[in-house]
Amino acid sequence: MATTKRSARVRAQVALAVWAQRAWTKFAARFMPNTYASDGMVSVHRHAFMDDPQFKRAYQRGVDALGGQHPYQMQWRAHIALWAATSASLLDGDYVECGVNYGFMSSTVMEFLDWDRLGKTFYLLDTFEGIDPRYITEGERQAGALEICEEHKNDGFYVSSVDSVRANFAQWRNHRIIVGSIPDTLDQVDAQAVAFLHIDMNCAMPEVAALRFFWPRLSPGAFVLLDDYAYLGFEEQRLAMNALASELGVAICALPTGQGLLIKPPGLR
Repeated sequence: MATTKRSARVRAQVALAVWAQRAWTKFAARFMPNTYASDGMVSVHRHAFMDDPQFKRAYQRGVDALGGQHPYQMQWRAHIALWAATSASLLDGDYVECGVNYGFMSSTVMEFLDWDRLGKTFYLLDTFEGIDPRYITEGERQAGALEICEEHKNDGFYVSSVDSVRANFAQWRNHRIIVGSIPDTLDQVDAQAVAFLHIDMNCAMPEVAALRFFWPRLSPGAFVLLDDYAYLGFEEQRLAMNALASELGVAICALPTGQGLLIKPPGLR
């Protein structure tokens, strides 16, 4: 009973914070011209990338993967991912996404880079049916991670079958979809080198397992993008990733988009 009450209290606190965040974002978007106000972020600084035709085309391709509707409007998050993915294209190694869902971010990246011309493989790993309850922390359980997952499956925010995902990625040849829970499926990735790693699984244990597994394969200068690292309501992931980063001898940069960015330094194993 105590655990249930704590879970409800934590969810209520996060819901209140999200409501306040969205209210401020809507206010800024309406009354502050030329301001970026979306996805929990308000900035008066330049965001000219949103007017770039190549960006707009790639972002729309990501939206198409979602069925043509994307209420969360995360253009700046996509901009960061495209910068990292473009920079990684100059390095040796393949691309990996752990936590694909419908394929929004990976589709955006592949469209932007004209994927098949690179000669790299994009490995796409997901359960494609939500969070595996075996791999969540007690804190995440108490915060209602499983209940939230079920809500997202019911409202269509989470994909419930891999079939539509396969159809979405049929546009490109050089990709592999790997179905199942991480860490169980990690050894199915046969890439010897990885230049870009995107992690977005909404729970700490699989994310830590993924970074630990791929760390020795990351090329010098490889980019690791953590989608939820600084995002509201995902403290367990931030703390777990900080602990692993400290063990590996690196630091993670928290971004105002809610993401975390890590670049593997040359000479570090």
